[in-house]
Amino acid sequence: MGKQPKPDSKKYTDLISEIQNGQIKVPKFQRNFVWSLDRTAKLLDSILKGYPIGTFILWETNERLNNIKNIGNLELPPVPDDDTKIQYVLDGQQRITSLYAAFLGAKIQKEGEKKITDYGEIYVNLDGDIEDNDNQIVISEEPEETSFITLNEVLNFNDNLLKIKEKYSDDHFKKIHQYSQTFSTYDFSTIVLRKEGIDSAVEVFTRINTGGQTLTLFEIMSAKTYDEKQKFDMEDRFKTLLEELSQSKYDTISSSVILSILGLILSKNKECKRNVILQLDRQKIIDIWDDVISALKESIDYFRSVYRIPVSAFLPYDSLLVPFAYFFYFQKERPQGEQQKYLEEFFWRISLSFRYSSSTESKLAQDIKRIDEILKGNRPNYDEVKVHLSSPKDLIETNFSAGSSYCKAILCLLAYHEPKDFQDNGKVILDNSWLKVANSKNYHHFFPKAYLKKNNIDNENSLVNIALVGADLNKRKIGANAPSVYIQGFLDKNDDLPNSLKSHLINDLDDFGIMNDDYPVFLEKRANAIFTELKSRIELKHREDKKT
Repeated sequence: MGKQPKPDSKKYTDLISEIQNGQIKVPKFQRNFVWSLDRTAKLLDSILKGYPIGTFILWETNERLNNIKNIGNLELPPVPDDDTKIQYVLDGQQRITSLYAAFLGAKIQKEGEKKITDYGEIYVNLDGDIEDNDNQIVISEEPEETSFITLNEVLNFNDNLLKIKEKYSDDHFKKIHQYSQTFSTYDFSTIVLRKEGIDSAVEVFTRINTGGQTLTLFEIMSAKTYDEKQKFDMEDRFKTLLEELSQSKYDTISSSVILSILGLILSKNKECKRNVILQLDRQKIIDIWDDVISALKESIDYFRSVYRIPVSAFLPYDSLLVPFAYFFYFQKERPQGEQQKYLEEFFWRISLSFRYSSSTESKLAQDIKRIDEILKGNRPNYDEVKVHLSSPKDLIETNFSAGSSYCKAILCLLAYHEPKDFQDNGKVILDNSWLKVANSKNYHHFFPKAYLKKNNIDNENSLVNIALVGADLNKRKIGANAPSVYIQGFLDKNDDLPNSLKSHLINDLDDFGIMNDDYPVFLEKRANAIFTELKSRIELKHREDKKT
């Protein structure tokens, strides 16, 4: 049986002193400070009346974690540069932060809020009966027709002694002094974990917060890998990466992509399961971080330039970046010839097989073996990877959903052909902000849904009926008109429209049933065009030599 931690206590003045010295810190994996002024006032009221307010759980260590540097616009003291032990708050962040803000009388603009909360505007009612449990003495609004003092003045009694003595009666002065003593001598219950490593500390935090916040793997790894001397903060680096990727419209990728790449490169058996990532060596992660990010960026450049996937929202899975980043980590130059074909086949087989819809970690480990084969110049085996594409009918019967990996794969194919605008033949601009939902302005039902419903024609949401158009074109220019009507309207002003439609894999107006509004013919013809394109990408001319 493990040894139980011993309870301890801290005085208010000691608590504030240790915060001001940088010895008590809030790790970044804690949630933002959210307590209201009223809740803080109630906390201080409980202290004044001698009520217990719960136990603070702290983790004492020489390690330096990535900690919260400020609360809104309130900068917190830095961590000491020497080997001073730091106590990180595992439980009690909201209470400790409230106590600190109240002591300072701080003005805080909380994250996501425009207004500034002034913790100097908490008051103590000097005429209230402290023995009356129903009567709140510490309040968040200035009382009317009663004597009061700011809580900040009470907490900093010695600094305000002369001003208080001049302003208040002897009875009130004595009461203020008594309240000040009550606050300064209050024993805050604490438990300090002193022998535990970071894994145990994180486990304690997670168990404490089972009903609230659960730490993500990335938050845990950010805490574990933080190195102040080397100025390595994984969370900050990832935020910087997303800011950089926003320029290339690939800023929707998740942090799990980075962790998976690290696991597959650094682990002995090339795995990226949670328990494997948690055991990765901190220094090794720091050492290869820049190269991993470089490989990831190269993968994104490759997706954008070679596969012409303009935005990350089109990726069937952002996990697809993992094997490609792995490839570019070990091979710096762009693939050519057969190797390029093998990578293309890999991309489409994974995309059309619902491969990463479940058990992603184990499947990534399997697929890295395929990437290793491609790195050697060999074509991988895909016997157990079932591609869901046996005929054009499969495409016709697929209902369009913006979140479906299969549908996203088809969108990637459509984007590859750089679809042109129906009005002016310009390149359709696609943006992540419009592409997250099925009713995005970029997703156009070539045969409008309203038109099909009006004419009692089924399967209006077929994947094959989707085209990518400019955000302003769909509603204002097309509406619920029949294709023969709105297309003729564009033809009257744009002679080159037939060529632009080819960029949407719509090869002939008449043959595709558009000018006579024949929806079944349109679905059949366009499904054949899409099917042919896909088959060319996953059926390589190359055949492996038969082994004898």
